[in-house]
This record gives sequence, C-alpha cells and structure tokens, in this order.
Amino acid sequence: MDQDKNNKLILGQELYSKVSSSRVLMVGAGGIGCELLKNLVLSGFKDIVVIDLDTIDISNLNRQFLFQKHHVKKAKAHVAKESALRFNPHVSIESHQADIKNKEFNVDWFKQFTMVLNALDNLGKGTKMGNARRHVNGMCLAADVPLIESGTTGYLGQSYVIKKGVTECFDCNPKPTPTTYPVCTIRSTPSAPIHCIVWAKSYLFNQLFGNSEDDEALDNGKSEDDAQELAALEKETDALKKIKSTMGTSEYSKQVFDKVFKSDIERLLSMEDMWKTRQKPRPLDYEQLAKGRQIELTNDTASQTQHTLKDQQLWTIGECFDVFRSSVTKLSDRLLEEKSSKPDAILTFDKDDVDALEFVASAANLRAKIFDIQQKTLFEVKSMAGNIIPAIATTNAIIASVVVMKSFEVLRGIIGAVKRTYLTTVSRRPHLLIQEEPSGPNPDCQVCQSTGVVVYVDLEKATLRQLVEKLVTQSAEGSPGLTEEIAVMDRDRMLYDIEYDDNLDTLLRDLKVQDGTILRINSETDDQDLDLIVQSMPALEAVIELAEPLEKALKKKNPRKRSPSPTPLDEPLKKAKLDDAVVEIGEDDEDGTILLD
Repeated sequence: MDQDKNNKLILGQELYSKVSSSRVLMVGAGGIGCELLKNLVLSGFKDIVVIDLDTIDISNLNRQFLFQKHHVKKAKAHVAKESALRFNPHVSIESHQADIKNKEFNVDWFKQFTMVLNALDNLGKGTKMGNARRHVNGMCLAADVPLIESGTTGYLGQSYVIKKGVTECFDCNPKPTPTTYPVCTIRSTPSAPIHCIVWAKSYLFNQLFGNSEDDEALDNGKSEDDAQELAALEKETDALKKIKSTMGTSEYSKQVFDKVFKSDIERLLSMEDMWKTRQKPRPLDYEQLAKGRQIELTNDTASQTQHTLKDQQLWTIGECFDVFRSSVTKLSDRLLEEKSSKPDAILTFDKDDVDALEFVASAANLRAKIFDIQQKTLFEVKSMAGNIIPAIATTNAIIASVVVMKSFEVLRGIIGAVKRTYLTTVSRRPHLLIQEEPSGPNPDCQVCQSTGVVVYVDLEKATLRQLVEKLVTQSAEGSPGLTEEIAVMDRDRMLYDIEYDDNLDTLLRDLKVQDGTILRINSETDDQDLDLIVQSMPALEAVIELAEPLEKALKKKNPRKRSPSPTPLDEPLKKAKLDDAVVEIGEDDEDGTILLD
C-alpha cells in the first residue's frame, strides 16, 4: 500500500522493518494518546495495544480529535481504536478498557512488548493516574522494557526515555508535592476562593459522602492554633456523624445546611479575639433563603446570563442554595443505593461527576459569601478543584510527535544517547524544542536500583510470615539469604518490619497483595534493596517459591554508580526553565477543559 511505501522511503528499509515488526503498548488514550495513536498507525507501527480506564466526556472533544459527540460515555480505548483504524485499516490494534494495575497485566504481560509509551493523566496526590504512572515505570523496569514518558501542561511539555540500568527512571528524582493548606485557615479563617473550594471538596464532601479520614489537601500542622482547630474539628465531625444518620430523609439537606453554614459559623463568632483584626463572617439562614431571599453576587448577573455559557455564569446566592439542596439529595440517594449492596461504600469526588461538582461549587460559594470572599463560576470551580491546567491541542500534537521520534531512536538501539526534549515558551531563543543530555540512574533510587525477583505465591494460602521466612532462611546450598532485619513495603504502605509484626499471620491476599504487586524489601544491614514481583500460582506445594535462588539474584544487583551529569545548560536557559516552570513528566493534559487560542 502507498502508506507502507512512503514509510519505507522515509525510514529506510532497516528501520522500517523494526518498526513494522515491533509490538507497542500505549497507556492512556486522552489528549496525548489520541495524537500518539494516530502518529503510530501512520508511521508504520502495525501491532499496537491501547489501554485506558476512562470513558469519553464532553469536555474531551475540544482536543481529543479521535472522539466525537456521539462517542460521549463510551470507552476511550475502544473508540480510539475504531477511529485510528480509519487512518490505516491494515494495522492491528488491541484495546482494553481497564486499569493498567489490574492483575492480568503482570510482568510477563509487559515482557511481550518492544516498548511502552505512556500518555497518562496528571501526577497528583495519590491520583489513580499518578499511581498508574509509577506502576508502569516499575513494571517496565521489572520486565526490562524501554518506556517513553511524555507529559504536557498548558504550552509546556517534555518527553524522555527510561531504560533500566541505562537512564534515570520516573522515580529517580522526587516530584513536586501537592499543595496543602493549613487546617486552621481552611476551617476558620478562609481568605481566598481556593480555601472555600478545598473546604467543600476535601472536608465537607468527604465527611458527608466519602472517607472522613481522607483530607489530603489539609495540612494538619503542629502549631497551637492548628491543634486547637483540630480539636474543634473533631467535635464538628462527631456532630456531622449524628446528622448523617438522617440521610435519605426530607430534613437531611436542611440539617447539613444549618450545621455548616449557621451553627459552625456562630461557633467561630463566639471566639471574639479571632475577629479583632478580621472581618466577621455572617451566618446564613435557611428559612430566609428558602423563602426566596436571593442575594445577588454581581450587579450584572441578568445581562451576563444572556451572553455567557451556562458553566461560566455566576450563580446568585439563591441559586447556590437551590443547587446545594439538590446535590445533597442526589448524592445521598446514590450513596444509600450503593450501601444497600455494599455497606462500606463511599463516594469519591470526581470533577466530571456533575452532582459532586455542583455540590462543591455551591457549598464553596455559600461559604465564600459568609466570609465575604469572591465567588467562582462552576467552570472556575471545576478547574480549581480538579487542579486543572488548560490543555492545548497543539502542545499535545508536538509532544506526541516527539514520542514517535524517540521510539525510532529506541528501535535503532541508541537508548543511552536519546536526549530529553522540552517544549518551552522561551521567546528569546530561536527554538521552542530544547534538547538535554539524558541522565543515568540515581544511585540512591529505591526503584530502579533495586534487584527484581519474581516470587510465585499461592495467594489463597500464603501468609506474610511465610514470605518473610522465605527471605531470611538459608538456601539449600547453605548460602544466607537476607538478615532478619528487613522491612516489607507495598509502595508507601508498611506491611512488616522488626518492630511491626502485627500482620505476620495475615494472608497476603487480605493485605491487598495480588498478582502483579511489587513488594519492596529493605535490609539495612545487608545494604540490599529487593523488589519481589508477585505472580499468583495456585496450589503451590511450598505456598511460596522464588523464581531463582535469592543469593543468585542478589549477585545481579545493579552497581551503584554515579549518574553522568547532564550537558550543562547556559545561564539564560537555566533562568528561562525556572521562569517557565518546565513541567515534570506526569503533568498531562487529561484534566484540561478549554482550548486556548
């Protein structure tokens, strides 16, 4: 076919053969993913697997061009496959609507691919996609498969290659931590719209519908003010628990409203010293608002509603009141329905969940009114609550093209020389794409510098004690394994160490260890880091078996050499990178909701 002839002429016969015979995994089918899949099928790749957990939202359509309006609510992976095949029907594309962390996508599954291309969502405070990005990094290292990372944020982006023992991995350098807010400010003295939004999303939503312990955006500090506020917060939480017992009744929304917008505010007003230098908050009255007393937020609301999009219209206080009551009822009904079949069910905030978003927007604006803070539109609340940086279609297209160019270099076998590429907005330089020499592995990285060992486990029978004993006992040849002073970690979750043995007699499956889980084994005395890659194997005679003797695996430990320094950047470029806040990989565009000119 003509496309093949063109690709042979462009790539040359040798590279074309490698491209056409390779098997590629693309993780993510969003902003970058749509562009990337199109590029792959047009560049000669013939065997592609696409995986994405999400469905298509109306807000995706302004930049994810493989999707159209009639595709909304359908699986991204499947629709991306169908649309991409129109560019080249002679390509084999396998699509999965699934979580890449599912047990069927284990190390052996990753080993079938020539390379993996990441096009994932934002790296954030424990976000599903943030965890997925780290998971893919770990699986590619374990499977010894090259990984090409990519990410965009607004007009900025970058891409680079990860290969075990050759380049730095995703976890070699710490990523920026998410912004947190002092609990005292959020709970008692908000002064900005974001404070009200964080309160509605991270505190009130979780208290009413989610995990009441999940207040990730709140900084539970050590100051005396914070300690006092935490004590008051505990009392308020107990009061909310009593109110939650009326969930599903006609009085529920009123009781919640009176509690958080009247009683709690009156409690704050009773602390007179707090308001000597601050403007006092003004409680809201449910009965007055119910009778139709609407307080206008802006002087031109009427004209605004005629000329702006619905999501960009600023609600009046009366409208916030109505939306609050409605969203509380809808979310309560959903939660009760889920609890009928699963008693421990909770709701999780999702910026694309209309009911959840309207709850947060209305609650945040009601609270903003109380503290005389500027209110925000639904569109603005969605951006702030979802940590959204607007997505730029052209940025995605450029970075997706860079990823394909790097895939060619990987297939040529020059991984160690593949440069990191930045897309910047540095106006004083002639090029927007900046190349930087790759860095070698961080010798202190606990992810890529550890030794990987496959362990076969009968998850129906194996306990944590049996696993620990397997690691610390001597081998058949008499060579020692690890010392008894080890720690067993499941990412950031401690399962065992010498001073924490509560889980020893617990089944591994009950500790959420499953097929594909990577357990980190730390041993201070041996200076050995070990990654145990769990593979489920029922009916094992010994319950737990290592794929190879431990002493043999430890001899293959990566040498901890200093990583080579990257090519020095000149001073203007250093300053430009700081000014432009070049994004760390993982800040993808998936959360964006607007296409800028």
